[in-house]
Amino acid sequence: MRSTHEEASVRLYHLDSGAEGGAANTLFYGPLSEAMRIAAQQSEDVQDGLFIATDNDVVAYLDLLEG
Repeated sequence: MRSTHEEASVRLYHLDSGAEGGAANTLFYGPLSEAMRIAAQQSEDVQDGLFIATDNDVVAYLDLLEG
């Protein structure tokens, strides 16, 4: 993800692994710092499918933790 700040507006969503490609379910719209807090509270299974989208990029939540 390109450089951003904690207050950047993001979309936190979960991409499920449904039979026909799954669906994106939005969990939160708002500041990155809050999205990260909400994501951390999810179960490991849910975290595997979490993504954070900014106005110009998308990154898997777990990839952010590794970076």
